[in-house]
Amino acid sequence: MSVSPETPVPIGAAGNEPAPMVYVVDDDDTVRDSVLNLLRAEGFEARGFASGPDFVGEVRTEAPSCLVCDMHMPELDGLEVAAELARLGADIPVIFMTGFGTIPMSVRAMKAGAVEFLTKPVAPDDLLQAVRDALAADARRLEERRELAGLRRRHASLTPRERQTMQLVIGGLLNKQIAGELGVSEIMAKTHRRKVMEKMAARSLPDLVRQAERLQIVKTRSR
Repeated sequence: MSVSPETPVPIGAAGNEPAPMVYVVDDDDTVRDSVLNLLRAEGFEARGFASGPDFVGEVRTEAPSCLVCDMHMPELDGLEVAAELARLGADIPVIFMTGFGTIPMSVRAMKAGAVEFLTKPVAPDDLLQAVRDALAADARRLEERRELAGLRRRHASLTPRERQTMQLVIGGLLNKQIAGELGVSEIMAKTHRRKVMEKMAARSLPDLVRQAERLQIVKTRSR
């Protein structure tokens, strides 16, 4: 495998976040070193492992990452490595490589969560594009996870009465109806509603409804 003549694309981390990581698992030293050299020449952070068991104990998911993995290896083959990642909750994108691919094998790989299935000798440009796409997808996954964690923290900051108010608000109730449901004055209902919007950092009612859907909050409607 030769290095692509295209201009290298440096891959780094923003701020203090760890850099994106590409893991390469292949029991063939020559292939593994060739892939690592290609990735590093293109600016990627990359780590190599000669076996699946060595890798699964070292995988980290704090930063965008992906796995380039051979399908046929002793101890754990590629599909078994993917299954172990799923068991551990490390759902990073997987790019499979194989020296003799078949349609049934590619189908099994895709069912195992593979984002790409490449046949050796792998074209450098194909591998690099697959890695870029996989890291971008994992970055989006991590951002969604962070956003959801922040949403849960904001919801946890609500008082019990504010949580009740939020359920009534997303159910489409007006302030007068909310006051009746809570047994408070309309002014107090407005105050609870304002605090909910502020604490949840919701810009509008539709925004609050979308947040509730992500949190899987059940709407409460007027009786």
